[in-house]
Amino acid sequence: MTRVISSVTSDLTMDQRVNKIAKSLSKLGFDVLLIGRKLHNREYIKERPYKTKRFHLLFNSGPLFYATYNLRLFFTLLTKPCELLIANDLDTLLANFLVSKIKGIPLIYDTHEYFCHVPELSNRPFVRSVWKCIERWIFPKIKTVITVNGSLAKLYAEEYNIKVHTIHNFPESNLNTELKTKKKLGIPENKKLILYQGAVNIDRGLEEAIEAMTLLADSVLLIIGTGDILPDLKTLVIRRGLADRIKFFGAIPFQDLPNYTHHADFGIAIEKDTNLNYKYSLSNKIFDYINADIPVLASPLPEVKKLFSEHDIGLMLENYHPDHLADKMKEMTNNIELQRKWKRSLVQARQKFTWDKEEKTLSNLLDKLGLL
Repeated sequence: MTRVISSVTSDLTMDQRVNKIAKSLSKLGFDVLLIGRKLHNREYIKERPYKTKRFHLLFNSGPLFYATYNLRLFFTLLTKPCELLIANDLDTLLANFLVSKIKGIPLIYDTHEYFCHVPELSNRPFVRSVWKCIERWIFPKIKTVITVNGSLAKLYAEEYNIKVHTIHNFPESNLNTELKTKKKLGIPENKKLILYQGAVNIDRGLEEAIEAMTLLADSVLLIIGTGDILPDLKTLVIRRGLADRIKFFGAIPFQDLPNYTHHADFGIAIEKDTNLNYKYSLSNKIFDYINADIPVLASPLPEVKKLFSEHDIGLMLENYHPDHLADKMKEMTNNIELQRKWKRSLVQARQKFTWDKEEKTLSNLLDKLGLL
């Protein structure tokens, strides 16, 4: 049985993509070990059809975190027997690349985003230059690269003159989750529910969404996730007197997310076009919303516009002013005729955008590499 080690810097509880790929590899007959890191405030990993390992590290962010993680990862990969390595994002690539060369085993690089252009690096030119140096040194030497959408595949292919394969981060279609009630989840039962799920970071439109809620007395915004600006958002909610209209649920394990998603009236994915990573993204949350049959209020980013042109599943913003955002939110919940149209389109989109199809793409890729 071919042994695979996949590594990521997340704590594994919320990362849907690495879980789906690990499950698919196990299903295809691989012996999979998924490596992440342990955060002090996160729960134990529930039983999965593959092995997991999480590093306990002294640092959780910054240069010392990345240095200690990659050093620990390097020696782990070096000493554990395996025939295939999978590096998830640039922050795990260095250790994986070095070990793949030392051992002479294949490496698959799965880049989930346009890493060197994330907003967190916009005002940190030195840190960005370090990551870019690593990317420029290693990327052209990798034979197998996958990413999450066609726009990112094209960007990387043009920059490094190599073929980049697309495996979308579509949701699994066969999950039989018994949904909890709103009361059990602590969700208001007599309000219209607007949902944001994902990273709580800058330039995701969350500040504007909170301001828009001052104009929506009959609605509640549910924010599920954690990130750098979460304390600032909580302060903003208190300052604006919106504690009854905005509820924070923190980090929710991906297997529990459907409980919340299915109860929402619609979901928002309103990242700003302020950096290349967001500009060419196609947010995972959009497909989670589709999978739950709830319409989407989204930013007019290239990949999103393409999706909306093929499937009438919601509305797109024209700007990020809170007044405009509030108007769009009202239209999402009050326009009955549009809701009927969206529901029909959502059923078709849900049937189309499933992990089953992406699993076949992954299988074909592994077959071409002679690993099946």
